[in-house]
Amino acid sequence: MSESTTSQRETARSLVERARTGHEDVLDADAVAELAAAVERNVYATADEAELYDAVVDAATARIERDPAYERLAARVARRRYERSFFDPTLADEARDDAYRRAFREGIERGLDAGRLDDRMAEYDLDALSGALRPERDDELGYVAIETLVQRYFLRVEDEPIELPQAFWMRVAMGLALQENDRGARAVEFYDAMSRLLFVPSTPTLFHAGTTHPQLSSCYLTTVADDLDGIFERYGEHARLSKWSGGIGTDWTNVRAAGARIESTGVESTGVVPFLKISNDVTAAINRSGKRRGAACAYLACWHLDFPAFLDLRRNTGDERRRTHDMNTAAWVPDLFVKRVAEGGEWTLFSPDEVPDLHGLYGREFEARYEEYERRAEAGDLDLYERVDAEDLWRTMLTRLFETGHPWLTFKDPCNVRSPQDHAGVVNSSNLCTEITLNTSEDETAVCNLGSVNLARHVGDDRLDRERVADTVATATRMLDDVVDLNFYPSENAERSNLRHRPVGLGVMGFHEALLELGVPMASERAADLADEWGEVVAYHAILGSSRLARERGAYESFEGSKWDRGVLPQDTVALLAEERGREIPLSVEERLDWDAVREHVASHGMRNSNVTAVAPTATISTIAGTTPSVEPIYSNLYVKSNMSGEFTIVNEHLVADLKAAGLWDAEMVDRLKYRDGSVQEIDDVPAEIRERHRGAFEIDPRHLLRLTARRGIWIDQSQSHNVFFPSTDGRRLADVYRTAWELGLKTTYYLRTLGASQIEKTTLDMDEYDDTQFRDGGDDGSDSGADAPESADLPSVEDPTCESCQ
Repeated sequence: MSESTTSQRETARSLVERARTGHEDVLDADAVAELAAAVERNVYATADEAELYDAVVDAATARIERDPAYERLAARVARRRYERSFFDPTLADEARDDAYRRAFREGIERGLDAGRLDDRMAEYDLDALSGALRPERDDELGYVAIETLVQRYFLRVEDEPIELPQAFWMRVAMGLALQENDRGARAVEFYDAMSRLLFVPSTPTLFHAGTTHPQLSSCYLTTVADDLDGIFERYGEHARLSKWSGGIGTDWTNVRAAGARIESTGVESTGVVPFLKISNDVTAAINRSGKRRGAACAYLACWHLDFPAFLDLRRNTGDERRRTHDMNTAAWVPDLFVKRVAEGGEWTLFSPDEVPDLHGLYGREFEARYEEYERRAEAGDLDLYERVDAEDLWRTMLTRLFETGHPWLTFKDPCNVRSPQDHAGVVNSSNLCTEITLNTSEDETAVCNLGSVNLARHVGDDRLDRERVADTVATATRMLDDVVDLNFYPSENAERSNLRHRPVGLGVMGFHEALLELGVPMASERAADLADEWGEVVAYHAILGSSRLARERGAYESFEGSKWDRGVLPQDTVALLAEERGREIPLSVEERLDWDAVREHVASHGMRNSNVTAVAPTATISTIAGTTPSVEPIYSNLYVKSNMSGEFTIVNEHLVADLKAAGLWDAEMVDRLKYRDGSVQEIDDVPAEIRERHRGAFEIDPRHLLRLTARRGIWIDQSQSHNVFFPSTDGRRLADVYRTAWELGLKTTYYLRTLGASQIEKTTLDMDEYDDTQFRDGGDDGSDSGADAPESADLPSVEDPTCESCQ
């Protein structure tokens, strides 16, 4: 054996030895030797130290499926590989901490010198803030988190990252505390919440806080006017918003349909679709902040005459000039349409220039006006309309959704009836990720600032730690409100709207992991009860926190006349929706907390924010926080996750712990899991209670998941990004799922997720109703075939949705 080979093996062993602390039971002497041998096989004789670090990380990540300990090993080695750019990662603990704190101060100074950071960042006491850093918290970050942060989140100067993980959290905290009276103390408070992974703001906030262009907001909602100048003005605004990492939801319903007369030129309009094609190309052209693809969603009301053509936008067949493969689409559906489908009635499509007030109405007023327009059309008073069978149009909507994943189905009336801002305009659409429901107009582009509480970090002793939740939500609400004033607004319409209404969207993530920590199956009634109870706790403290900020800073400008001002809270609006529909919403609203105190506080001091709660998808920030995304069930117990940072093996650590406790975790079990695409439902050796606790997303009745969202939604003043995981090919069952969503009063739904055809023989559900073929992911490929092969022959693979603004 050569001297260089011996040295490489010793270096590899040393790296593993230092990084395996706490996992010696799995990473024993044999495992260390095996890893060192694997590294030796995979590097050449003259490989340098950096390449050895890479080889150790590669060897560890290749073994993650064996045990989660390998993921922690990979994370520590990857972190030390990165630290080499700042200091010697082999330093003893005290010396390492000193070097870490020095690197933080130097990074801030370098960012200031390069003009990347706001000059006010220099006014902080950097010595005091460096002393508040907790370098040991780096160990809370998993391998995927480290890779994601290094590649996409850390501030760079001359294309070199200048931040370590704790410096990153502190820089964001400093950026958000710039206008606080005691900015140093608030920065430490904000840092503590983020670095402990109790709360994480959305990606634009993490990208830009403290910089010279602090575009911190996640979502923008725009309305397009029915004139050429207005349309092209929106394209320009769209580009500016995308440039600074904003995700966009655009309401196109006002634009007249194909065939409508244009008075100024005397010719017929080409309709909405050609303009949507341009919007698609604008989206594709923007690389947001150099770190993310541009992303947008177009909304169109299902009574628009161009709606049938709109349904085909994501198909892979047909005229490419009428296809938008880079842009999402969503249907804006009034209650009347769902009622017409249920009664087997007809539906009339109009051109909005002939029914100009229809888009701004909802509920019973919409129904009355719509029926009046139908009568006028019948009488020959309208030039352009078409009668269609409502059920046929509904079936086409679901077919396109099944084939292409679009359009998402969103419900206009619940969004408006339950909106706190019904006095100040109309909700014309949702956003890119369907959790934001804010008013828009030609003069106001709605803006929302997002962040998520990590529920998994708030459970212990078999319960939710409500005091910790109260503290976290208070800090988070303050941080989100600070964003409104600190924000760099790419358009005047956005600035005008956000400063007037000050909406924020406090959400949650880690719901399923929190259930796993408590041993509660997602597919249980107990999970539904906890969704309700936890939703109430978060909303209670978010509303109270906003009202306390109003006492300190003043109420938002348009507060007077709002539902808040009228004493109507989110839970009160469930009854309003039932009254508007003339039918019961099957939800029981039970107040378990002292809401009288909240009502009294709001009545006395108002609200700082027009809206306070919304549940975003969180795919990226939940990865950073090391928890399950949003309120979703875990995708599978063993799978490959793909995003812009790469492909990563994900294993359910809670399942591994349960199987270890049962004496069932070994190489054979790993193979059996791989064969069954991460499912334990057909592995009879696994006890029934473990199988029930560890159902994956496609092994839970999608209607049950809708009930969880509905229970939680009682307390939410905006909406939730609810992915529908559908384990069937039966169109009638798909219709039942979306009919259930409407009946439960959901405001919006998001992606329709399905499975690969190759899994037909591998996985079935323990439900009589969902025991047939499972099929491909109805996402972005637009195929009409109904089935594609999976991406990996070994493990199922899931790709994060293109929307990352709300994460």
